[in-house]
Amino acid sequence: MTDVLYTGPIPAEQGAELTMGGGRSETSALTGTGGRRGMATTQNSQRPNTCCFCWCCCCSCSCLTVRNEEERQRWRRRKKIPDTKMETIPNCEACTKPSLEEIRLWSQSFDKLMRNPAGRNVFREFLRTEYSEENMLFWLACEDLKQEMNKSAIEEKAHSIYEDYISILSPKEVSLDARVREVINRKMQDPTPHTFEDAQLQIYTLMHRDSYPRFLSSNIYKAMVHGGSRTPSESYS
Repeated sequence: MTDVLYTGPIPAEQGAELTMGGGRSETSALTGTGGRRGMATTQNSQRPNTCCFCWCCCCSCSCLTVRNEEERQRWRRRKKIPDTKMETIPNCEACTKPSLEEIRLWSQSFDKLMRNPAGRNVFREFLRTEYSEENMLFWLACEDLKQEMNKSAIEEKAHSIYEDYISILSPKEVSLDARVREVINRKMQDPTPHTFEDAQLQIYTLMHRDSYPRFLSSNIYKAMVHGGSRTPSESYS
């Protein structure tokens, strides 16, 4: 009896070797490799974008950045908030020149330094030399949020702070432990002026224990102590 060739579709998992009566299909005979090449082509064409399934969570992953921006835009449309960035914190706070007595008080406690606008400016300049200015910027942004009363503005500023200092995609991300991040993520569902209190305290403590001692022994602070109320830039001119 003459073999009858199977002329129907070739299942990918079995290649082109299916026949009725034991014969080879025309596709298999023509390619010489059966369904393996077809199967490989199918698998390659269905291979997902590896970037979207990246397990390393790299900050340069473009698809994550786009997705984050799309979510931000959807949130803005729901809240009817114009697409404007939060105003950048100025390079320094407005303040009067500190007296020599004030400057010396900064060495007595970190609290006295941080309560003084001029002290914060000088400390911030020192942090810039250590590439950790984002700690002060985050602390200042939290202080600004605490003064806000408008509900829409609170939500806008909270999301801006999150994107700028909490998100792992931000180049200005501050160092926070997992517990504090979990608290923030929970509070971000309904932001308030105190959403970042735990994180602000942790960064304040970090600056106190890590950066403050080095600040007191830095040339920036020593120049002010010996030069009176001159700013660091004036001290080196």
